Amino acid sequence: MSDKEEIKEKKEHETPKGSCTEHKLKVDSDLIDYTATADWLVLRKKEKPKAEMFYVSYVKKNKGTKKRPVTFIFNGGPGASSAYLHVGALGPKRVDFNDDGTPKKPPAQLIDNEESWIQFTDLVFVDPIGTGFSRTIEEESKKKDTEGKGTKEVENKEYYQLKRDLESLGEFIQKYLSKNKCWDVPIFIAGESYGGFRVGKLAKLLQEGYGIGLNGAILISPALEWVLLNPSDYDVLHWVDIFPTMALAALHHGKSKVSCKSDEDLRNKAEEFAMSDLAVSLVKGEGATEVERDKVYLKMSEFLGLPFEDIKIKSGRVPFWMFCRDLFRESREVCGFYDASVKAVDPFPDRVMHEAPDPTLYAIERVFSGGINTQLRQNLQLESDRDYTLLSMDVNSSWKVDTQTHAFERQVGATDDLRYALSLNPYMKVFVTHGTYDLVTPYFASSRIIDHMKLTSEQRKSFTVKNFKGGHMFYAWKNSRIEFAKEMASFYKSAL
Repeated sequence: MSDKEEIKEKKEHETPKGSCTEHKLKVDSDLIDYTATADWLVLRKKEKPKAEMFYVSYVKKNKGTKKRPVTFIFNGGPGASSAYLHVGALGPKRVDFNDDGTPKKPPAQLIDNEESWIQFTDLVFVDPIGTGFSRTIEEESKKKDTEGKGTKEVENKEYYQLKRDLESLGEFIQKYLSKNKCWDVPIFIAGESYGGFRVGKLAKLLQEGYGIGLNGAILISPALEWVLLNPSDYDVLHWVDIFPTMALAALHHGKSKVSCKSDEDLRNKAEEFAMSDLAVSLVKGEGATEVERDKVYLKMSEFLGLPFEDIKIKSGRVPFWMFCRDLFRESREVCGFYDASVKAVDPFPDRVMHEAPDPTLYAIERVFSGGINTQLRQNLQLESDRDYTLLSMDVNSSWKVDTQTHAFERQVGATDDLRYALSLNPYMKVFVTHGTYDLVTPYFASSRIIDHMKLTSEQRKSFTVKNFKGGHMFYAWKNSRIEFAKEMASFYKSAL
């Protein structure tokens, strides 16, 4: 492409106008001066602009002579914007929750975040295409109508694919480093939920495909292996992985009948039972005698606070939605999927299936939506008539696996990529963390998977696994957020 053609192309497409503002954050006796930038970077395909990826960066001023790290952050879904980590835990402003992580009365309020990671790293919050303010430039394309009525406009879903999504993030990070001339600073990536899956895959892709060396990879409530999230009557691992979380939730709500000295004591007992008696029983199925199976179901009843008969009819495979509903059936309440410590009224107690809204996902949508829009439009003075897409179920339902080479190939995971990345770069540190009441991505799944990664003793030293009280977004809990920030400050120090 000639210089004239490139100039012409740039004139044909201009991104919306971003903003750049100056701010201060006081943490104890320290005053942090930083610059906030809310803007778009253009992604290209064959040198043509294809998408606008929105981001917000927070860069500390007066850095001194030492190279300060930069961390690229994204959430999951797929279809989630970065708002959850942005105004929930890591950014210099956060939404104000009750100490136990439950939302306060509307409207949502933003407050200074004394646990912000701006204390030890510059931050770049990235919204994948289809989320936040990120959009494809060619929003729609022509497609032949299957009913033979000519053509119709259809949404461009090119970026709603596993590999293509990762490539877009790799391209964004490359462009950001070049634009801001920071290829020579320590680089970290952090992601939550499916964002944790992205981190695992990007740990390999960024280093091998984009020439970006990493100092650290942080996986928050990650979904490492998809097969573990789709249980059936014919597998075992999902039921083993989720059991300790349900047991801890039952203890939290005073429903457990197992004698224990503390949460940690109960957790150890639940993990041991899940890995031994429960796993063996599930593997054997009806190959075990009824007496053997009943013994296991009775123990499960004691751990989970559910009736023996309900567990027996499910053959020991207790779906978490059933647990969340049946634990409080007599009081017409349900507990949350994303944080089983939280309860809400069941609006449909007489229906066969669980149809209540999840009090730990949909109930907090108003909080994060209000918080991120206030931060962008008011505090960062960004002018945009676009709607900020907090969570797109259209993106989620449209997601494709574009790495599959055969119809029978169903194993999709990030653990192998993480193992590969550690071999590529022995200096990279990894931090994996969960909330102990998260039923969607249970902590025990990651703990068990890591024990199967066949890490060397040196690689194991690079791995930190730390879980906190709370749910999928455990950082909404005051004490967990404070502990998490302290752990991350130490992690960054060790990685540098």
